[in-house]
Amino acid sequence: MFMQIQTARELALKVITDIEQNGAYSGVHLNVVFKKQGTPVIDKAFISEIVYGVIRNKTYLDYVIEKFSKVKIKKMSVWIHNILRIGIYQILFMTKIPHSAACNESVNLARRYGHNASAGFVNAVLRKVASEKDKIAYPDVNEDFEKYLSIRYSFPENLTHRWCELYGNEFTEQLMQESNKPPELSIRVNTLATDTEALKTSLTKRGFKVSEGKYCDDALYIRNSAAMHDTDEFKKGLFYTQDEASMIAVRALEPKEGDFVIDVCSAPGGKATYMAQLMNNKGKILARDVHPHKIKLIEENIARLGIDIIEPEIWNSAIIDDRLIKKADAVIADCPCTGYGVIRKKPEIKWARKDSDIDEIASIQKYILSSASEYVRPGGVLVYCTCTMEPIENEDRVLEFLDENSEFSLEDLKPYLPKKLECEGAERGYITLFPNVQGIDGFFIARFKRAQEKGI
Repeated sequence: MFMQIQTARELALKVITDIEQNGAYSGVHLNVVFKKQGTPVIDKAFISEIVYGVIRNKTYLDYVIEKFSKVKIKKMSVWIHNILRIGIYQILFMTKIPHSAACNESVNLARRYGHNASAGFVNAVLRKVASEKDKIAYPDVNEDFEKYLSIRYSFPENLTHRWCELYGNEFTEQLMQESNKPPELSIRVNTLATDTEALKTSLTKRGFKVSEGKYCDDALYIRNSAAMHDTDEFKKGLFYTQDEASMIAVRALEPKEGDFVIDVCSAPGGKATYMAQLMNNKGKILARDVHPHKIKLIEENIARLGIDIIEPEIWNSAIIDDRLIKKADAVIADCPCTGYGVIRKKPEIKWARKDSDIDEIASIQKYILSSASEYVRPGGVLVYCTCTMEPIENEDRVLEFLDENSEFSLEDLKPYLPKKLECEGAERGYITLFPNVQGIDGFFIARFKRAQEKGI
């Protein structure tokens, strides 16, 4: 057990450093590492908690380092810096880990990735943190509330400031608090192969803690999910990992049996495969992405789920395909975005985005939405969605699109949303979902309808 945990800590160190230096996504990178290493389930959970915990809380961890270290962070090697973060995270957040184990194993790592002096330095800092952890104070909430939020919940100061201006201080704190909570795994039942109750029973018998979806009757939540993707149920295509917010976006489109549907930004195929499910695997779905390796992900998912109406295709969604103009019954454009709605699952997003990125992303969204609209037949439906809550990427895009496309109008979303979902403003044709309000991913969904041609 000792050697397993020691190896796990080193693996966590390498993953965190790679995420920081190379911009890797935590979930994707962990899955690759686990598969390559053949990591045991117990170590998967341990490593995941450290990796996600450190990334979620790195501003606060650095704040603590600066209070207890005489050496400035900018003078530390990336390895020693991350070893300190990992050690402090265990001391402050992982109550079941003895402080001595957190210190000793961090010292061993420091000796391996630094030298004897590095080991001594790490030992001194961590033992001081362990002995004085109850004395660590956040910035004064009354003196500088935004500074307090930034440190307390580990969010960049620029994002903290923007959210406070958009949503107010109280709502922003609630949003940050919820965005830092590790979410339970949300899965979508593949009703083409099983039903919700049967899958729930099967997974419960395997020892998983399973609960029903908050809004969708074909969603389930798994609490102890480390080995979920090793199960026969997964291999047989009985479920797909998908947040309910993403499922709700598909329901807003309401694809029907026999429809021709285009998913212009499809990879890895979650929405396309859910559409096929709602269509009873009858009709045609064109699932497009610009990257060949992502098309491969779509192909793998449709094969595992037993779906045969999806046609994956490489295409740049910002470019209009003249062959498809006014041909589709329904089109969904899940556009690239800042991704702030999925910080719970991808905490590195907090640090990856800059304010300057938003205008560039919004410009890309404009081109994709415009191109996607060309494919909608008269009387057809277009859904625009993002996994962010930023108005410039959401409401602003919708209003600009309506100004430039008189054939389209917004439709009341209420008839298409799950009955359990209460969301302000659904009747106007678009909604924003917040993690701290609905308890699912942050998401924006708008439904447009194209007018029938005159005389029809």
